[in-house]
Amino acid sequence: MSLLNALILGIIQGVAEFLPISSSGHLSIAQNLLGLGVEGTDDVFFDVLLHLGTLAAVFVAYWSDIKEMVLEFFRTIGDIRRGGLPKDTPPARRLILLIIIGTLPLFLVLPIQDTVEGLYSNTYFVGAALLVTGGLLFACDRIRKGRKNEKSTTVGDVLIIGVGQAIATCPGISRSGMTISTGCFCGLERRFAVRFAFLLSIPAVLGANILHITDAVSTGIDVTLLPAYLLGVAAAAISGYLSIRLVRMVADKGKFGAFSYYCWAVGILTLVLTALK
Repeated sequence: MSLLNALILGIIQGVAEFLPISSSGHLSIAQNLLGLGVEGTDDVFFDVLLHLGTLAAVFVAYWSDIKEMVLEFFRTIGDIRRGGLPKDTPPARRLILLIIIGTLPLFLVLPIQDTVEGLYSNTYFVGAALLVTGGLLFACDRIRKGRKNEKSTTVGDVLIIGVGQAIATCPGISRSGMTISTGCFCGLERRFAVRFAFLLSIPAVLGANILHITDAVSTGIDVTLLPAYLLGVAAAAISGYLSIRLVRMVADKGKFGAFSYYCWAVGILTLVLTALK
């Protein structure tokens, strides 16, 4: 794998992971419909590293939230040891709870993981899923702005968002688009919907990497590719951070329309090309 390939893959990972356009859907189209392949896409260890790079982008973008949640976690342990919890739950402590609850629906995907992965080769499904993603983003622009934050968001709200994240494991359904849109539909304030969606991705990405780390080790790690690995991770982290900032700006203005039109265009083109093929 060349340095150029590592750079390209890192940028693609960082951009597509956070922009609401479905990275998995685009990868499926490139490989199954267009017959394109980029050297390094079959490197399991590199794939794990790229996801860690995008995870680093989330940590940088939301460092203050993450730091406060870590501190609040240890404060909670201290309160339990002292035999009591405060009557008013601190926002960061409640946010930890909401993220844990929102992650639970992902476990429903584990029994059907092979079926979900099989959808990557079905470009009819991918095209239709991109149309759905576009519809969600379009509708998200047009609903009344919510007011819920970490203090007022309910368990039911985060379970619905978590189910949306579980559905987004299907190729063509954008995880960020689904979780942000679902959050807005549940009445979350737009900025908090984006913030919660990206914080919710942390356990999801970590869990996926844990599942794949065994495969990465078993296939072997080529130490001669270390410069390419480092470049790819840096590219994923930087492009991911910039993508997060872009999504936050777009969400503040309620302008997901451009992404919805893009998803519709790619979805329709995918269905047409699949039918012709």
